Amino acid sequence: MTKVCVIFGAGEYYGSPDASLIPSDAYIVAADGGLDHTRALGITPNVVVGDFDSLEGARPTAEAGMRTVVLPPLKDDPDMLSALKIGWAAGCREFRIWGGLGGRVDHTLSNIQLMALLAQHGASGYLFGDGTVITAICDGALTFAAHPVAKAGRMVSVFSLSDVSLDVNEPGLKYELEHGTLTNTVVQGVSNEFRDNVPASISVAQGTLIVTFPIEVALPSIEHVHDFEGGIGELDTEVSALLVR
Repeated sequence: MTKVCVIFGAGEYYGSPDASLIPSDAYIVAADGGLDHTRALGITPNVVVGDFDSLEGARPTAEAGMRTVVLPPLKDDPDMLSALKIGWAAGCREFRIWGGLGGRVDHTLSNIQLMALLAQHGASGYLFGDGTVITAICDGALTFAAHPVAKAGRMVSVFSLSDVSLDVNEPGLKYELEHGTLTNTVVQGVSNEFRDNVPASISVAQGTLIVTFPIEVALPSIEHVHDFEGGIGELDTEVSALLVR
């Protein structure tokens, strides 16, 4: 099975995380102010990383079993990307993230892009918040098991992050798109719905899709049309070389 990395960020939490989505053997990373939340939840992360500009509590010390990676404020990688790189280096290929939505809209957009980065390297990432999950799929399919639709109006939406996404299919949803083409300026995939006790799939033959779905729906299984190579990069702890001096 894929090793799961659970990341706690400094964004909004919309209530306590669902404990069932935090495996007992998960690799836990606190990204900057996410350490405030792990402390409140009584969780000791494996690693805490950040420049600690969003941390409200005390800066981390040599707490039992916890590694600390201190980043410079003037850096290229946001704290969340550094947290993903740490999880990737630990062998994780599935990432479940709380505190990655809400708060600053630029951080929300950045984190959605990072879900696409994971997908484009054959991994999976899930952002949880405000009753919704946001994920991405590249050259592959997300398959959702049949489940009772407890509440009408809980939407599933699909967006192309790529300039063009080819052969997009959505069997089992209320609007069953077949062999569609989506672009990053076409919103044909917004506001779809699961059908009661009907399995569904969202697939793309070529391209990267951003998918949002209700948080009460079980995480999908994933298949790809080809293998992926490479990683998401090495952890960067240096001051940015792009600064104008």
